[in-house]
Amino acid sequence: MSTLDPVVLFFVLGVAAGLARADLRLPPAIYDFVSMLLLLSIGMKGGVELARHSSSRLAAELAAVIAMGMALALLAFIVLRYLGRFDRANAAAIAAHYGSVSVGTFAVGVAYLGRAGISYEPQMILFLVVLEVPAILIGVVLARGFGPGTEWGRLLHEVFLGRGVFLLLGGLAIGWAAGQDGLEGLSPLFVDLFKGVLALFLLEMGLIATEHMGGFRRHGALLATFALVAPVVFGAIGAVVGFAIGLSIGGTVLLATLAASASYIAAPAAMRTAIPQANPALSLTAALAISFPFNILVGIPLYSRIAHWLHA
Repeated sequence: MSTLDPVVLFFVLGVAAGLARADLRLPPAIYDFVSMLLLLSIGMKGGVELARHSSSRLAAELAAVIAMGMALALLAFIVLRYLGRFDRANAAAIAAHYGSVSVGTFAVGVAYLGRAGISYEPQMILFLVVLEVPAILIGVVLARGFGPGTEWGRLLHEVFLGRGVFLLLGGLAIGWAAGQDGLEGLSPLFVDLFKGVLALFLLEMGLIATEHMGGFRRHGALLATFALVAPVVFGAIGAVVGFAIGLSIGGTVLLATLAASASYIAAPAAMRTAIPQANPALSLTAALAISFPFNILVGIPLYSRIAHWLHA
């Protein structure tokens, strides 16, 4: 997918509309519908493919992916805390966002591979879901330790039963149980309209991103540098891990994309519960206003080149 792909251009249109203060925001009910449809579509596709191609190596692959997510969160925390001089709470909160993943970035990566005719492993959807969790827990421990002030029950409910993770898991289960034939009647909505739904989602993301650009003006070049460098470094790490565990070129691209992305759905909700003293504008400015557009415009083609180089 080049930067001229219409799906990506919808994000650019959203940014332009936000900067021009044009009134293009989707009504909340429509945005909720679009995001739910996107999450279910991704989950159901993964479930169908998982039922068709079960992997005996899945447990080892999941262990490697979980370890990667935890390592990325720790690396981000070290950089932010000791090189960036952020306080402990904000360093931990931002690190949790960058160790976790972005469903929107993953969806653009899937569309990129589809346009290029490159297949990928069905367990990538599982990796997407699994990577939401460990970095958030690592962020909480880094910020608060295991003290009595942490409401673990409420936090785990936010992480595991938040709408994003729940819909992905639900779609995965439906796709796995029904199979390709069982979902044939639903394909016009969940398959044929996927790119159109993704385009509307990215239009809204472009508008939201402009709302957080003020955070960059307030916090300067340090945050922007991290938000641009971290995806490249983390994406390269993800590509190496994908290659090491035997993923195909498409799987390696998607794991690199996941590693490079930063959560702006699950992590913010969890951080509000677990680390209320952290400033959410810092995390969202970095993740949504800087790293997200970088990844969909520049990063994913870069990670594709790295994957092809590794598999050459």
